[in-house]
Amino acid sequence: MLVECDWLTSCHKVCAFYTRRAGGVSTGAYASMNCTDYCGDDISCVEENRRRLVSALPYRIDAFVMPRQVHGSVVYDLRAGDCTCPGSAKVISPYGVDGIVTRLRNVCLGISTADCVPLLLSSDAGVVAAVHAGWRGTVAKIAACAVRLMTDGYRCEPAGIRAFIGPSISAEAFEVGDEVFQAFDRAGFDMGEIASRDENRSKWHIDLWQANMQLLESCGIPHDNIGLAGICSRSHSDEYFSARALGTESGRMLTGIMLI
Repeated sequence: MLVECDWLTSCHKVCAFYTRRAGGVSTGAYASMNCTDYCGDDISCVEENRRRLVSALPYRIDAFVMPRQVHGSVVYDLRAGDCTCPGSAKVISPYGVDGIVTRLRNVCLGISTADCVPLLLSSDAGVVAAVHAGWRGTVAKIAACAVRLMTDGYRCEPAGIRAFIGPSISAEAFEVGDEVFQAFDRAGFDMGEIASRDENRSKWHIDLWQANMQLLESCGIPHDNIGLAGICSRSHSDEYFSARALGTESGRMLTGIMLI
């Protein structure tokens, strides 16, 4: 059902994880552990899957923050007034948000993905973040926006931040047109590091993992502080949800982090 992210949990007082497809009750393209309620799945199945997820986590959850993502660059600063009903594991779903930063304890931040990059951040200053970085969000540099909120809003030192890039589409599987290549190029990414061209198909391949690493390192996070799951959701769509393999009306993985 879920995999604990040792890269973060071994160093900071956090619970961090990502889900796989198995372990839930949803069917068809949502089979079976879909916890996202805006991708077309039966709501009763989603609610049961969320209940199973909360039961599987080893710590108390006061609230589950799962934003309604829009492939943008808005990062939400989650404060105490945003969470009520302690101990209820109430789901909070801010609209139009693709990243969340907080220092609240026992509040789980969850990002939904099916090929897009889920990014978790944890600071030794006691601040965590969860970020949804599709190609549009990556071009808009949402990872840097999240780090900037952590450093400017919470006085976190970049050297004390660790990051984890979860299961998502690999460069080999992420074939794009010239317009996507040009968007990354205009945004100032090192295209020699993140792009390659399939001459047989005249298509570009973009490495979203490397692109987000570039952004994190540009913020001062040391390279050795960045962990990578290295799992391609498209190539392993039997275990992980993939919109490219299953269609957009399919399930989503949940990648989460919580201060404990």
